[in-house]
Amino acid sequence: MLENDTFRTLGRQECFRLLAEVPVGRVVYTRQALPAVLPVNFSLDEDASVLLYTSARSELVQAIDGVVVAFEADEFTTATRSGWSVVVTGRATVVTDPAEHERLSLTGPRSWMPVQDGVFVRIESELVSGRELSGAHSVR
Repeated sequence: MLENDTFRTLGRQECFRLLAEVPVGRVVYTRQALPAVLPVNFSLDEDASVLLYTSARSELVQAIDGVVVAFEADEFTTATRSGWSVVVTGRATVVTDPAEHERLSLTGPRSWMPVQDGVFVRIESELVSGRELSGAHSVR
């Protein structure tokens, strides 16, 4: 896609700034050899990794622990045909270090769903890409 006055590529730091402004994104992973997408609330950690908090026995944790996933968040306004999208790709791992778990219990995300045996999942920000669309015109 070519950049023009309505589309621009976002830099890494700008992507993180935008991610910090929204509470919900989507984890993209493989479930039974097929693509799956799950909306989740999240936060960013000090090292710019994406953090999730969910049940240790959830299907999501079983599917993504130790594998590479994508995480996407966006914000769009239909009336102005403008907005942005950021994709973070990296390895997802369950946080097992007790001190790190304790720290994240104070600073990390809170699940919007009831959670039993909660764990934090970290998605490393290995690849980060984003784009912004501002006032695009219809093309027919």
